[in-house]
Amino acid sequence: MALSRPERQPVAHLADEQPRVTGTYHCRVTEPRKRVLLAKPRGYCAGVDRAVQTVEEALKLYGAPVYVRKQIVHNKHVVSTLEARGAIFVEENEEVPEGSTVVFSAHGVAPEVHEQARERNLKAIDATCPLVTKVHHEAKRFAADDYDILLIGHEGHEEVIGTSGEAPEHIQLVDGPDSVDQVVVRDPAKVVWLSQTTLSVDETMETVARLKTRLPLLQSPPSDDICYATQNRQHVVKEIAPDCDVVIVVGSTNSSNSVRLVEVALDAGARAGHLVDYASEIQDEWLAGATTVGVSSGASVPEDLVMEVLAHLAERGFGEVTEYTTAEERLTFSLPQELRRDMKAAAAAARAS
Repeated sequence: MALSRPERQPVAHLADEQPRVTGTYHCRVTEPRKRVLLAKPRGYCAGVDRAVQTVEEALKLYGAPVYVRKQIVHNKHVVSTLEARGAIFVEENEEVPEGSTVVFSAHGVAPEVHEQARERNLKAIDATCPLVTKVHHEAKRFAADDYDILLIGHEGHEEVIGTSGEAPEHIQLVDGPDSVDQVVVRDPAKVVWLSQTTLSVDETMETVARLKTRLPLLQSPPSDDICYATQNRQHVVKEIAPDCDVVIVVGSTNSSNSVRLVEVALDAGARAGHLVDYASEIQDEWLAGATTVGVSSGASVPEDLVMEVLAHLAERGFGEVTEYTTAEERLTFSLPQELRRDMKAAAAAARAS
């Protein structure tokens, strides 16, 4: 559904008459109505839900500590909560004691990381989002057919590092539209683009358009690489942004999809946009003079953090909340097979005892 702005009524202008004062009316000027437009979908996507649940179930099944390579998802609150339960986050496999359990993050890893885990006799549980795994499979398939692969994404992002590791000799990174001029391919008739799953849809399409001006035969991936959740969250923010004085996105600064939501809001017409981890980070001056505040959250943000933001806004007069829905998400992913296998064995052992 589309948001409608109230139509402005025509004002009658009296050219020669001066208004006559016929009496005095004492009244209080009513403050403008304050409201919140709450975006839906928002928060956890299926891949994040699966990854967080993987660590939780691993802690219950194997006991603490369970090691996690990199942040399981890019959210400060989720990481600190899991640390409190016994998860230990590390940067590389070398930090994990030999023979221990390690969970690979939702962003995916290169094949060499799996090999390192085997060499250290680690019990590895791969919590890579299946939609990221899909991009890995595409990269391997196109590399096997000797294509040059242009991977659109942000340099240094874990997902980009993992995907590039599948076929490093075939993949080159294209970090936004301004990087297009540096692209060099062997055969312009045998080149394909893939993308990081958490990018801005609009910026990615701008990058692709620029690439196609240089490489008219550039092929596209078999299906969208930017994940459904990223696209859905961006779409609803685009819808509400033109009516918002300020848009507040709940999410961490290292979360690509959360950062993109703020950019999308500003590009779509919001007068201001801010990214916060917690409600306490909202500054009162952001709300000064505002009547409509938009609220959304990145795909790795638990819903209770959004509720805290709404409570914070309500305390400042923004108590009217309208949830604006553009899509319903019902997709779920099963837990990693390594974990499911051990959970099933543990359940069987419990029944037999």
